[in-house]
Order: sequence, then structure tokens, then C-alpha cells
Amino acid sequence: MRTVSYLLIGILFGITMFKSEAASWFRIYEMFQFDSFHMYGIIGSALGIGVLMIQLIKRVPIKSFYGEDIHFQPKQKSVARYALGGLIFGLGWGLAGACPGPIFTLAGAGYFPILVVLMAALLGTFLYGVFKNRLPH
Repeated sequence: MRTVSYLLIGILFGITMFKSEAASWFRIYEMFQFDSFHMYGIIGSALGIGVLMIQLIKRVPIKSFYGEDIHFQPKQKSVARYALGGLIFGLGWGLAGACPGPIFTLAGAGYFPILVVLMAALLGTFLYGVFKNRLPH
């Protein structure tokens, strides 16, 4: 049952990404050229809603969809790791024209050249898993 609900949420997310043009390479290009506020508005509103929801979940004992308690694990504070990770993520996003969510949206919309980007993303994730213990964290 969980798989079906995750699939439905993913489909809804993909439709939202496509209809809001957040998966559009041209919108992403405009954002990196500082020509349009469109993507900054989408990212900023998602960030704001995420911060508000996390604070709400931390203060009010809200349970998950399946009745489980929601817990947040504290993260290590490190500027270098997040700066380097953000830089790599941003460079990949700029080169590919899509971050991980829109990759699946674009594939579902029939833009099949994005499958090359998907394969590279999966390969990068696999290689991270292989070398994770040897990397500085």
C-alpha cells in the first residue's frame, strides 16, 4: 500500500513540476542568468513551507500518514561539506539543466535525452555509495 501512495504522490509532484514549468530547461537557464524570478519564487516558497512545516512538526506531536512518530536527527554542523556538496549539486544542475526531481518529470513527459542525465545521476549515486567510507564527512 505504501508503494502505491508513494507512486501517486510522485505522479502529483511530477504534474506540479511540469505545469509550473519548474522542469523547463529554459526556466532554469533564466534563473542562472538572473533574468527571471519564476524559479526563485518556486524554490523560495518550497523552502519557506518546508521550514514552517518542520518547525510545526517539532512543536506539535504530529504523526506520519501511517501513524508513526516523526523524529528529526540532528546533523553535523560543517560549512565545508555543505558548501562543497552544494557546489557539486549546482554545477551538475547547471550542466544537465535539471536537478533530480525534474529528471523523472522530463522523462515522463517524453524528453528521452534526459535519460542520459538520469543514468549519470544513478552512476554518481552508486559511486558515492562505493567510496562513502573513504570520503571526508
